[in-house]
Amino acid sequence: MEPQDDELIHFEAHGAAPLPPAAVEGNVEHDGARIWYASYGAGPPVILLHGGLGHSGNWGYQIPALLLSRRRVVLIDSRGHGRSSRDIRPYAYELMAADVLAVMDELHIDKAAIAGWSDGACIALILAMTAPSRVEGVFFFACNMDPSGTLEFHPTPVIDRCFSRHASDYAALSATPDDFHPFVEAVSLMMRTEPNYDAADLGRIRVPVAIVLGEHDEFIKPDHAEYLARSIPDAAMIYLPGVSHFAPLQRPAEFNAAVVTFLDGIGSPA
Repeated sequence: MEPQDDELIHFEAHGAAPLPPAAVEGNVEHDGARIWYASYGAGPPVILLHGGLGHSGNWGYQIPALLLSRRRVVLIDSRGHGRSSRDIRPYAYELMAADVLAVMDELHIDKAAIAGWSDGACIALILAMTAPSRVEGVFFFACNMDPSGTLEFHPTPVIDRCFSRHASDYAALSATPDDFHPFVEAVSLMMRTEPNYDAADLGRIRVPVAIVLGEHDEFIKPDHAEYLARSIPDAAMIYLPGVSHFAPLQRPAEFNAAVVTFLDGIGSPA
């Protein structure tokens, strides 16, 4: 049974639910990095893109619900995260978006829906802008698209527990297990300086988009989320009550229901 873990106490101690055995798992070499991916099930594909400092295992509670809805689920570890490597260049969202296309090509996926969480949401929306023919729709959870969208950072016990889990997972999964602190510094630099898209950029998006925010998100301004929903043609604005930036871990059933409802609205599974 999926837990309710609002304080991330279970997540800090144990992580999310273990990933099931993959139908396909591998790596693709792309632009100076080795990108890990895994594919589960069959049906219309949905790609799950995790948040900054995390990895695909953070989606452990989402995979069963998506498989039950008769979809093919694809996980990707962003470059430098989890099992994926990186080169010496600075992190950039557009570079990570290109990595997603490389995985899609490797798996012969012409078009997919994308659910993104935090940094993964930014990557998903960049793909909707730059490669709309490859994107069925975007479930955009808990991110900004320009620097004005973020709240002043205030540490909390929940954030500290998530960070602790990320540190443990990085040591267990990364090919450079001792480099967590340089990794955090490099990703944090990207977060401070990117993304930088304006209303005109957003107005050119022509795929279905849901802008989704937890009621108590620690990082994203609600008025920024509403601005995104207004700026993207026909985008929906969805608030998830009682949760924060970590809704997929805190209350998986509610989060999963929102994702499946969105996917059902843009195309029925085969």
